[in-house]
Amino acid sequence: MRLFTHRIVQGKGLAAVLLKRAASVSLSWDVRQKSRFHATDLQGKPLAVSLPRGQVIRGGDVLVGEGNELLVVHAAPQPLMQVTPCPTHGQAFDLLRAAYHLGNRHVSLQLTPEAIYLEHDPVLHDLLLRMHMEVALIEAAFEPESGAYAAAHGQGHDHGHRHDHGHDHGHGAHRHD
Repeated sequence: MRLFTHRIVQGKGLAAVLLKRAASVSLSWDVRQKSRFHATDLQGKPLAVSLPRGQVIRGGDVLVGEGNELLVVHAAPQPLMQVTPCPTHGQAFDLLRAAYHLGNRHVSLQLTPEAIYLEHDPVLHDLLLRMHMEVALIEAAFEPESGAYAAAHGQGHDHGHRHDHGHDHGHGAHRHD
């Protein structure tokens, strides 16, 4: 069985021709959160993944295996709830309020300006309906926010500025020994 032990975030630095020739795998969010698992690629060949603990695989990441074999990861469509404000009497603020309540429950959320996406859960579905939110059951790839305590820029993007500037955060001097 082929073993993949390294991850290249969003295939950064790899030539397009290499990615085009690479095998692919489509994985749900539940699987992509794990550091060790078995799967089958899109050609039907079995594979194993063993990454360092704590690494989360995102759609577009590339796994590297023995002999430098590449495997492109796709976020598999899965059952989700799409949450939007009520079109009749809702407001954009309602979406923010729903995100707050879901966040208090430590629910993984994918956020857009128009909607919140989360994995289907009957209890949360009822809660959102009681909050007068529109809830549609859909099938789509799920790429939730990485969370406040995840590594900075955990989704492979850069805002073009540095964070090495010095300033006081109001809690005394910092020691850098």
